Amino acid sequence: MSKYNMGGSVTTGFGAAAVLAQQCCHRMRRWSLRHPGHQVRRGRPSSSETRSRMEYRAQRAPSPVSTTRARPSFARPVLAVLAACLMATPAFAQVQTSYGQSSSDQGAELSGPVRLNSTSRTSQDAAQQQQQLQTGQSSQSRSPRYVPGEFEIYVNKLLGIDLKDPEVIDQLKRAESEGYESTQRTQQQSQNFTQTKMVTPDMVIRRIGADLMLDEQRGPNGEADGPRQAPADYLIGVGDEIQVTAWGSVDADLRLTVDRAGRVTIPRVGPVLVAGVRYGDLNEVVRARIAQVFKNFQVSTSLGKLRTVRIYVTGFTAKPGAYTVSSLATIVNGLIRAGGPSAAGSFRQIELRRNGQVVANFDAYDLLLKGDKASDRALQAEDVIHIGPIGPQVAVLGSVNKQSILELKPNETVDDVLAMAGGFSAVADRSRVSIEQLSERNDRRVRELEFPAQLKTAATNGDVIRVFSSVNTALPLGKQYKRVTVEGEVARPGEYVMPPTSTLQDAIAAAGGLTSQAYVFGTDFSRESVRQSQQENYDRALRDLETEFTKNSSTQRATTADEAAGNAQRAAGTERLVARLRAVRPTGRVVLQLESDARALPTLTVEDGDRLLIPSKPTTVGVFGSVFNAGSFLLQSNASVDDVMKLAGGPTRGADASGAFVIRANGTVVSARQSSSGWLGFGSNLAGLPALPGDTVFVPEQMNKSTVIQDAKDWTQILANFGLGIAALQTIKN
Repeated sequence: MSKYNMGGSVTTGFGAAAVLAQQCCHRMRRWSLRHPGHQVRRGRPSSSETRSRMEYRAQRAPSPVSTTRARPSFARPVLAVLAACLMATPAFAQVQTSYGQSSSDQGAELSGPVRLNSTSRTSQDAAQQQQQLQTGQSSQSRSPRYVPGEFEIYVNKLLGIDLKDPEVIDQLKRAESEGYESTQRTQQQSQNFTQTKMVTPDMVIRRIGADLMLDEQRGPNGEADGPRQAPADYLIGVGDEIQVTAWGSVDADLRLTVDRAGRVTIPRVGPVLVAGVRYGDLNEVVRARIAQVFKNFQVSTSLGKLRTVRIYVTGFTAKPGAYTVSSLATIVNGLIRAGGPSAAGSFRQIELRRNGQVVANFDAYDLLLKGDKASDRALQAEDVIHIGPIGPQVAVLGSVNKQSILELKPNETVDDVLAMAGGFSAVADRSRVSIEQLSERNDRRVRELEFPAQLKTAATNGDVIRVFSSVNTALPLGKQYKRVTVEGEVARPGEYVMPPTSTLQDAIAAAGGLTSQAYVFGTDFSRESVRQSQQENYDRALRDLETEFTKNSSTQRATTADEAAGNAQRAAGTERLVARLRAVRPTGRVVLQLESDARALPTLTVEDGDRLLIPSKPTTVGVFGSVFNAGSFLLQSNASVDDVMKLAGGPTRGADASGAFVIRANGTVVSARQSSSGWLGFGSNLAGLPALPGDTVFVPEQMNKSTVIQDAKDWTQILANFGLGIAALQTIKN
């Protein structure tokens, strides 16, 4: 074995690898000296084999330097393998490639095009690249889920969707995770939303731009899926990969990475400076450099894997910090990478800062609503995307092409807001556009806008613009949305559009619930349909009353001048009375039959035009009519109606005690004739009736035919104050 130790014995440091390398060297040399068709035989060598061995030994003897081309030596790669074993580096693949390249180049000099080979990537490089890729994926955490803001939660609550409800949150997460088909299936299973309480993502009213931030189709560096074509003005930089393909007298298929010096090295050509070169000029720069060495060839260049750059996203964003993005990334890609603006962040006030200077102002609405990418600038290393605070917000609901929540810029009008929402839908009633605005007391007030003149009204923060449908009246009542006004002791008074089958309790919940001062027993609930019915009955009774007055006037004959003057005066008074009665309008109040200690309203389904007024708890009781001291008195605990009457001095001599009645705060009436004993009249017990906050006690005067007209003005005042119908007046008179 020392015969093949190449000048020294094999040390223990080589180990088995060194011994194996020596054996390989010996066998390769023997095989190269044999005839190509020679067969190895066992036993004693033949004369030809002996002669070959002698020639082999002669070749090992020292000889003068030859000027002819020598046979390729096999010792060089074997020594390289031994060195690799000692250094514990994977150099065998490099040596093998280098050897193959040398052989190829020698063959190319004899015939065919010149092959320009680049050093192949080692397994260590591949492992290092894979480790870097995994590190990049782990360091760049997934963008956070979009979180709705306070105004967004409020607008959805107007539609009966509570985005704070854990059940609703679970439904939305499940629908988003299961995909579009699951959403469609959920919609089919929940045809009646108010009954099944199912919520799907398309029911939720979101801010314009929120859908962009929900994009999950991103690569590890924030780029979109699929190949992206670099523009012609893209500047080549350090880290970019360039693909070079040549044919003709030169055969090349190279993938070269720009080094820190801004160069790529082409085998047998040399370095080429490409940093700062426009992508559109890259092919000519590479062709000119290769033409300095070779002729009669064609070349094509393209970009492979692009470099990454580090940017910063700051301000009101979901996750501020540093991010690694593709060199082709723009402001939009950076926003998506960071999860976009937060609930308090703006989509319309975004700055691109470079070297401490603002180089661009980006309004996402230009891209989202107009398709204008002019302000979507390309990012460079160390750029800063700064997101400002959110501006004024408005909501657009109803018959528009896209119900949404929009952010305002100064001087934008209702017309501008409707345009950003896609304009009116095909079934919109343009004559019915309402706007709900917050007053200085945080009370909501609703006003109708005339089309098109008042659409130029400036929109303000917190406005809710509703466009009603012209076909809503053709739908069944059970599927129509209802407009309900809630006033008084609630958190957010105003007008609300409630889903079908909503109840009074749902309306109170939409208004933010009751305050601590709310007096539920005194709730004034009026309904438009009841008011219309009362108005019809009132007009009919008023005509009958007018006819009765006319008949009485015609039967009265005057025998003297004084009687004639009296009749004329009474006729004039009758006309004035009828005019005053015609000015009275019923309120349409519906008595809810609540207990005095009630804390919640009944589950009565609301109708369009309903009005709820929740008063604060009063501390007084009123006494009016034929009493000595009419007025309002402080209510003492456990006081009765009799105690209150004593405060008013009791009834006068001309009072009709048997006709006294009490109007409760909830709208009910308790009369003296409904009882059996008491001082107010024979068989009355109003005296022992407990007095409640807000009660009104009325004691009428005794009436006869001669005083009906004179006292009618007092009954008119009752009608105006309490909204009593004409039937109640007749009952009192009888």
